[in-house]
Amino acid sequence: MLQAERESAPSIQSIARGRRFLLPLALLALGFGLRVANAAHRFLNADEALHYLLTLHGTLGRTYQASLAVNHPPLLIIALHYWGRLGHSEFSLRLPSVFAGTLFCWIMFCWLRRVRGDSSAPISLALLSLAPPLVLISAEIRQYAFLLLFSAAALYFLDRSIEEHSPVAALLSGFALSLALLSHFAALIVALTLGIYALLRFASNAFEWPVFFAWLAGQSCALGAVIFLFAYNWPAIKARNAPQAVASSYLRRSVFWPGEESPWTFVGRNTIRVFHYFFDQGAVGALALVVFLCGIVILIRARHPVSTRQPSSRQLAVLFLLPFVVNTITGLLRLYPYGGSRHNVYLAIFAMPAIAVAVAEWRPRRKWWKSLAVAVALTVCYLFPHPQDEYIRWRSQDRRLMTGAVRALSALPANSTIFTDDQGGLLLSYYLCHSRAVQIEQRPYQPFLEAGCGDYRVISLDPNLWIFKAETFADTLRRAQRTYDLPPGSPIWLFQAGWYVDQESALSQKLSDYGCLPSHDFGKNMFFCRLTVPGS
Repeated sequence: MLQAERESAPSIQSIARGRRFLLPLALLALGFGLRVANAAHRFLNADEALHYLLTLHGTLGRTYQASLAVNHPPLLIIALHYWGRLGHSEFSLRLPSVFAGTLFCWIMFCWLRRVRGDSSAPISLALLSLAPPLVLISAEIRQYAFLLLFSAAALYFLDRSIEEHSPVAALLSGFALSLALLSHFAALIVALTLGIYALLRFASNAFEWPVFFAWLAGQSCALGAVIFLFAYNWPAIKARNAPQAVASSYLRRSVFWPGEESPWTFVGRNTIRVFHYFFDQGAVGALALVVFLCGIVILIRARHPVSTRQPSSRQLAVLFLLPFVVNTITGLLRLYPYGGSRHNVYLAIFAMPAIAVAVAEWRPRRKWWKSLAVAVALTVCYLFPHPQDEYIRWRSQDRRLMTGAVRALSALPANSTIFTDDQGGLLLSYYLCHSRAVQIEQRPYQPFLEAGCGDYRVISLDPNLWIFKAETFADTLRRAQRTYDLPPGSPIWLFQAGWYVDQESALSQKLSDYGCLPSHDFGKNMFFCRLTVPGS
């Protein structure tokens, strides 16, 4: 009987462990499903189309040179250059981000379970897997899913190297950090945060030279990536005045402008905006900020762990709070935006675990109240979204809308002229022309670009102007008429699609003067109409 009990004990423990992972695996599967649904449902936005067009070069060297046209490091463009050979449908091109975003959530779960060992890990997994902006950013052709994945891996392997006395894990941490740096410039803040956190961890543990030297070697690899970026990528970005252009346009609220507000107002307002962005919901974001601060206080006041191999609660508090402090400073100095946009999505790596720590410490009368509270908060985010960032709503980004628009364009008479702005031209390049019909790398930009597009020709706008505007449309059309000798009274076809329409009602009124009545049969963010060229 005793022998039977001994044999049954391991199996009971295995079943218990399996049940413990049922909820995390279910959350991960749900998050993966949401990412797949988004990747399959939406047509490409203009930025995604731009990233794809930059991959259409025959060699690695030319692809890297093309990647200098965007304000990001080259890793995504180079990876898609090879991945695109397997297929270039929207879903296929988005799959790497889907996988990266899902794996990021699991790594963060494993890390928090390792350093805390309590119920905070599944709570953090639920927030990271299901928060709407994190789902969306992991279903787009963008750098952010890779930034999240490699930053999380650098953190996980760092703590594992100290806990397990593993030089190999320390090297893997540095390698992952290097990949994060080659994915996005926000990884510079991650690198600084992890560097300070690592020094605190080494100082509080029995010093082990092999692990420390392996960590230094990994940091040297990361430093090499930084030197490479600032030697080759940053000069190209600075030469086109991109930081100033971005800061003074759609990210204006995310950098500090002296004389317009006080520094404290900027910090308070934009910290609220960051948490609003995490959940696409103002009320939930404000509540999350309060819970985050409670989590930091809990960690500061908590006692040190029994195992010296785990980080102390105060070390975790530093880890979670430091990137917000650094990003606040970069926003005040106009070095990197701090506000409610995707550029700050990496802060979710540090915010969500702190929120989870606070929720895990909550002791309600019924245990299931915790799960219910998290579920209700996330449900509110989906039912009552209020995004701050550039955003196309689910129903307006249905792939069937784009299919209908392309079908209508394909029915135009041969040799028709399609007049479009830059963001519309990027989408036409992917969906109709199957070749580049906009200016991307060539500098300086010309006022217009004429490009062949099957049986048609496309005239696209200067990327610096970006979109049609009501107050300048008449002059823009006159200049295009003179440049390409468009006969008065002849028809051209206006196509605009992308993030938004500038002063939509005023532009519609202006277009109606030319007989152009925009059709919204293709959703709110896309229109197409026949325009009559005016007389001289």
